[in-house]
Amino acid sequence: MNDRRRTRVAERDLSEIGEDRSLLIVDDDEPFLRRLARAMEKRGFEPEMAGSVAAGRAIATARPPAYAVVDLRLEDGNGLDVVETIREKRPDAKVVVLTGYGAIATAVAAVKIGATDYLSKPADANEVTAALLASDDELPPPPENPMSADRVRWEHIQRVYELCDRNVSETARRLNMHRRTLQRILAKRSPK
Repeated sequence: MNDRRRTRVAERDLSEIGEDRSLLIVDDDEPFLRRLARAMEKRGFEPEMAGSVAAGRAIATARPPAYAVVDLRLEDGNGLDVVETIREKRPDAKVVVLTGYGAIATAVAAVKIGATDYLSKPADANEVTAALLASDDELPPPPENPMSADRVRWEHIQRVYELCDRNVSETARRLNMHRRTLQRILAKRSPK
C-alpha cells in the first residue's frame, strides 16, 4: 500500500474511532498480544494489554475501555467473564471475542453476554478493526483468508472431542460417525 493511501486509511480509522480510543486486549498468547497491540496502536487506538482473566477484569473495572478484544479461552478461565465485567462498567463498549474454536454455541454465548462480534483465530488487525468499527446495522466485510471447509470441519471435531473429555467413542456417537473414521481424523494434522 502506498503512503498516500495508508494516510487516508489511518485518517478514516481515527475519525471512526471517536474521542475515546481506549482498547483493552486480553489474550494469554503473549507474542500475539503484543503484535495485535502494536498493530491497533498504528490504527489509532490506545491499547492496554492483559494476559489473564484476572488482569482483564481488573483493568475493565478500574478503566472501562471503549473497545475490547478478548480471547475466549484463557489459562485462568473464560474470557466471557471479562466481557461481563466490561458490560457492567461500560454498556456502550464494543467488544470482539476471539477464539481458536469457531463453534456456534460459544458465539451465541458471547453475543448474549454482550459481545459485538465474534472472530475465529487467526484474525489479523484489519479484521479486528473492521469488527470494532462496524455500525450496529452493518456487517463487517468477509475475511480476506477465511478458514477452509476442511479446517472448519476439523475445528468442530476437535471442539466436540475436547467437550467429551477426549473420549473417542463418545465423540463418534455425538458426531454420528464411525469410531475408526474419527480415530483416523484425529491422528492427522490439522488442514490448512
